[in-house]
Amino acid sequence: MAVTTPQFVRIVEVGPRDGLQNISEWIPTATKLNLINRLELSGLRTIELTSVVSHRAVPQMADATQLLQDAHVQKLLANSNFRLPVLVPNLRGLDIARAHGVKEIAVFISATEGFSQANINCTCAEAVRRVGKVVAEARRFGIAVRGYISCIFADPYDGPTKPSSVLGRVQDLLDMGCYEVSLGDTLGTGNPTAVRGLLEYLQHHGIPMTRIAGHFHDTYKKALANSWAAYECGVRTFDTSVGGLGGCPFVPEAGGNLATERLVASFENAGVTTGIKQEALEETAAWVRNALIASSTTY
Repeated sequence: MAVTTPQFVRIVEVGPRDGLQNISEWIPTATKLNLINRLELSGLRTIELTSVVSHRAVPQMADATQLLQDAHVQKLLANSNFRLPVLVPNLRGLDIARAHGVKEIAVFISATEGFSQANINCTCAEAVRRVGKVVAEARRFGIAVRGYISCIFADPYDGPTKPSSVLGRVQDLLDMGCYEVSLGDTLGTGNPTAVRGLLEYLQHHGIPMTRIAGHFHDTYKKALANSWAAYECGVRTFDTSVGGLGGCPFVPEAGGNLATERLVASFENAGVTTGIKQEALEETAAWVRNALIASSTTY
């Protein structure tokens, strides 16, 4: 009898950064550190820690340096069993991350002009040029780089996104040296048919699904179905946020991220291995909701 090797997916937990960034009331650094520790104990091995961005643009990330200086975080950063990306928007952010022992960063661009102007006040071409400098400098120091693309299906200012625009940005990020590109359905308007259509289009133009991750927002409760559609197309990496926290601070109507515990349960129940302890993850999801409620924070 032939032995069947279980399928495996990699979960990128974005809760500590993407999950918390749009919450207006301050979340204590100790709570964020507790969340990271609980995620680690749940078996997650890729956790996006924070973002080194302007305090004015994203106030919730104002303690990024303090968080990175924490002794336990420093221990995790030194552990080769973990991938702990930190989102950086520019060379200054990279310098701060590198000074704290960060071994992987994430960079971002938009597939559309409207969102690019609203989010970072520049055209897509200029964003690619800026990001290219960050990626080149990171690689010079041996730092891995993961890329994000926003608005893969729709832009709140420009309307529907052309697949060719997504393809162009994917090629830009891969060509400059990103090891993986996460496709973000920022408004959550995608559906399984649209997911398959876009991924098949990318494959047809030479983009391997091994270099692609899915990042689906659950605005219209389709993120789980969209993830499965991406899985069926060959995607094996997915961004999720424990408790379904998150969204985009620059698009108020965008819903939260797909809950990590939902996707993990769905995959595991179907025989797809995630390497994550479901019971511990559910406990972490309940804990973070209670922690935010205790802080009188809405999410």
